Amino acid sequence: MKKLFAVLAVMASVSFMSVYAQDEVAPISEEAPAVEQVAEEAAPIAEEPAAPAPAADEEQGGIHQALKTKFIEGGAGFMSTVALCLILGLAIAIERIIYLSLSTTNSKKLLAQVEETLEKDGVEAAKEVCRNARGPIASIFYQGLLHMEEGLDVAEKSIIAYGSVQSGLMEKNLSWIGLFIGLCPNFGFMGTVIGMIEAFDRIQQAGDMSATIVAGGIKVALITTVFGLIGAIILQIFYNFILARIEAVVADMEDSSITMLDILTKNQIKK
Repeated sequence: MKKLFAVLAVMASVSFMSVYAQDEVAPISEEAPAVEQVAEEAAPIAEEPAAPAPAADEEQGGIHQALKTKFIEGGAGFMSTVALCLILGLAIAIERIIYLSLSTTNSKKLLAQVEETLEKDGVEAAKEVCRNARGPIASIFYQGLLHMEEGLDVAEKSIIAYGSVQSGLMEKNLSWIGLFIGLCPNFGFMGTVIGMIEAFDRIQQAGDMSATIVAGGIKVALITTVFGLIGAIILQIFYNFILARIEAVVADMEDSSITMLDILTKNQIKK
């Protein structure tokens, strides 16, 4: 309520000041009819055409309209191919990011919970804790607990083998993103080469080295290269981000696996 009253007070003050300013300016305008007459006479001379309408239209359209125009100018064939590679690459990248987000877990908390449950309630209860947890680290812990009775060597080999399996699952489909990173600029370059050939064909047909023909053909040809490079840059950023996330998860897996082996060794010694 205090904020509301403050806002109303400010609005009332601004309104009062504007009315007061109008009252002060009114006598001056009444005392200077000659100035108004001169302004009216000069108005027709001062009238000039306003800013061109296309500029306003471009501002209203924004970057979306500009990209749409350039996409059409570049040609439907190669531009659609570049766009398809970008869309497929982004779809795979988003799927990997979601998978890695679900794979991330609080390993320290899980280790403490597994250790406490293993000491108090035994192996089966610790397995249940791992089954209820998400992520590859919990699965690795489960494999270690599953083979614990067969000996520490067997449990260690099981943890290492299953860790490699989980690392492979996290890197799944990354090769496709790398493929699309290479295809985007390649299709763009191909469109540029074909566009240059078409530009030279038009020059040959016209029989004249016109600057308009050359500039227009080269501009359209280079648009495919620009869009191809943009698509490759976007996918490369996502690719590097995914690799960084995988490295972080794998490092956490290795550290947690070592700690889990220490817990299993300590529990085996107690028995």
